[in-house]
Amino acid sequence: MIEAKRSTAPLRIVVAKAGLDGHDRGAKVIARALRDAGMEVIYTGLFQSPEQIVQTALQEDADGIGLSILSGAHMTLFPLVLEQLKAQDAQDVVFFGGGTIPPDDAKALERMGVRAIFTPGTPLQEIVEFVRRECGRRELVN
Repeated sequence: MIEAKRSTAPLRIVVAKAGLDGHDRGAKVIARALRDAGMEVIYTGLFQSPEQIVQTALQEDADGIGLSILSGAHMTLFPLVLEQLKAQDAQDVVFFGGGTIPPDDAKALERMGVRAIFTPGTPLQEIVEFVRRECGRRELVN
């Protein structure tokens, strides 16, 4: 009965800002686009640790985590979130992100397990469709 109820509920997505990155306009734009598409969005606010982000996702029963990084610390912070997901046995939570991330780094992060990297200029509809498709799959598995 709970599973049937969950499958009709909107997707729940955590939008996060990690580390000392204080630029959150892009994260708020993404949060609003996902919300406008009918998803429940939990915005963590600024200056979150990878541990806090994953704990929020677990406490909120999130289907996905979207991490925004503009500080240049993506090759440190994305792997730390992946480690926390693994440590909490939560690798089924879809982890994606975006920001000013060079293409070679984006490819490396995807090889590590980040599902997708979106850079500035990516159409919002493309991000919404990705989240629906990938996070919706998680719901079917659970």
